Amino acid sequence: MKVGDVLPELAIPVTRTLIVATALASRDFQDVHHDPALAAERGSPDIFMNILTTNGLVDRFVTAWAGPAAVVKKIKIKLGVPNYPGDTMTLRGSVTAVNSGQVSVEVVGANERGAHVTGLVIVQVP
Repeated sequence: MKVGDVLPELAIPVTRTLIVATALASRDFQDVHHDPALAAERGSPDIFMNILTTNGLVDRFVTAWAGPAAVVKKIKIKLGVPNYPGDTMTLRGSVTAVNSGQVSVEVVGANERGAHVTGLVIVQVP
């Protein structure tokens, strides 16, 4: 692993089931993640993915590339546009630093409207 390495892209179809199931699995019972009518009342065109799901997908993306022995040391993400049912979020990443077995990866996950998530993941690799 070296600075400039590019991770293989990961395209994730954002389904209604994915949004609802992962919100419930992360114990996020906010209605905007499972009730379209209440999401609309709050100004959203539909339900949308929660940040805990996004965080988990970013983790999965980097650790799938880094290997089973990799240990996530830090994830710092910022949300942008929402992920709605029917979107496809494509995750991309590149190595920005390697220091004593710690690898820094910049990540962007984008859908049809723009960047859903941007951030930095630091993994310790053997």
